[in-house]
Amino acid sequence: MKTRSAKPSGEGTLSSAKSVRVVFLVGFMGAGKTSVGKALAEILGWKFEDLDDRIVAQERRSIAQIFSQSGEAGFRLTERKALESVLKDLTSTALVVALGGGAFVSPENVGLLGKPGLVTIFLDAPVEELFRRCEDQKFERPLRGSYDDFRNLHTQRESAYRRASLTVETSGKQVHEIANEIARTLELG
Repeated sequence: MKTRSAKPSGEGTLSSAKSVRVVFLVGFMGAGKTSVGKALAEILGWKFEDLDDRIVAQERRSIAQIFSQSGEAGFRLTERKALESVLKDLTSTALVVALGGGAFVSPENVGLLGKPGLVTIFLDAPVEELFRRCEDQKFERPLRGSYDDFRNLHTQRESAYRRASLTVETSGKQVHEIANEIARTLELG
């Protein structure tokens, strides 16, 4: 098992299992945030939400349309507002949230996620595997680009992802295997 706790610097910390009520999955394109998030929520009996789905519902446009019409800066502002609305809507219901690949890069978003009871988990895999996973998907990823562009963006973002409370290596693992590993590590399942 290649799960490791991060040494957070003021960001989310790995709380005791009893205090964990919300888990945010972070990582690059193709990391499996949505797939693992759904499986983890099912294992735990928690609710699941994909932040991109909230953005699409609020904006009534696809992610690709938002990027095309508003640019990346416009999308990031919309993304932060959606994250703020998720946090505002928190109730007593436990929740697993999949964040978009760039959401955890923003220091403002990291600050929002540093509250007690919120855990951030970085789903990590080699960049070659992430690129391959994205090639196999049928939906458009506005920032995917060529392999070199993809690798460069991954390199730019990786240190931000490492600020998460926990890192879980996903390479060569099945979705349910990863979800079960997270549940065991957090002592929730």
